[in-house]
Amino acid sequence: MKHLLDPMDISTEEIDELLDLADKIIAEPKKYQEVCRHKKLATLFFEPSTRTRLSFEAAMHELGGDVIGFAGADNSSASKGESVADTVRTVECYADIIAMRHPKEGAATVASQNVCIPIINAGDGGHQHPTQTLTDLLTIRSLKGRLDHLTIGMCGDLKFGRTVHSLIRALSRYTNIKFVFISPKELKVPRYVKEDVLKNNENVTYVQYERLEEIISDLDILYMTRVQRERFFNEEDYIRLRDSYILDAEKMKLAKDDMIVMHPLPRVNEISVEVDKDPRAVYFKQALFGKYVRMALIMTMLGVNA
Repeated sequence: MKHLLDPMDISTEEIDELLDLADKIIAEPKKYQEVCRHKKLATLFFEPSTRTRLSFEAAMHELGGDVIGFAGADNSSASKGESVADTVRTVECYADIIAMRHPKEGAATVASQNVCIPIINAGDGGHQHPTQTLTDLLTIRSLKGRLDHLTIGMCGDLKFGRTVHSLIRALSRYTNIKFVFISPKELKVPRYVKEDVLKNNENVTYVQYERLEEIISDLDILYMTRVQRERFFNEEDYIRLRDSYILDAEKMKLAKDDMIVMHPLPRVNEISVEVDKDPRAVYFKQALFGKYVRMALIMTMLGVNA
């Protein structure tokens, strides 16, 4: 695996191997605490991030490696007009692997074409977020015991949500997956995702709803997303749509006892804090799984073993 730019860059067999390695790290963390000694991870975050950046940094530190990088375009030479290509060529001189987030779609691909060390796409615009997808897959497999025969509700911003687009692509390769898309008309799953991933796919079916209450009782997983202010060109549209869906204790009463609620975070107000007490709310556990799957990914891409 040279680079990870898109969830489809890795096969289901490779995903299983990564998740298996993550499970081993969870079971025996001390066994892996020196495997990346003298290796350096560069985190190039041209866009704000908390969980993704810190989980990458925590992952590398827990593997015994070092971290360099920046946490905003203003803190890099991008603020002076330097291109992505020139930035990564420079960073390649100092690091063994790069995790990069950028607001422009395709930026990670450009980076990968200009360096010899591995590039991990940590999110590019509204396009792809493959390591969040691996986090989601580890969460689902760990808590539901499988990655097939599932009914998955995706609720909120399905138009701009890169986590949703990536997860749809990844899960579309597993058997008997039913997607339930819950969004206002303005924030539906883009046509290109339906055409490229869902159309003529024997593994999956999908339905669309505008009200969560109508369908929540059928779900094995509810994947909530926030309406992303940074993706809107019009503030009025954002304000009008931001509170379209709020998951609260009353709605949770309609759900199965074993349904799990996931969220890539950060949340704003789309999940009431009262839901945090519900054992079916697993979004903070999901954030922890993100560290372990990134540890497995770094090890795999650097070719190191315990």
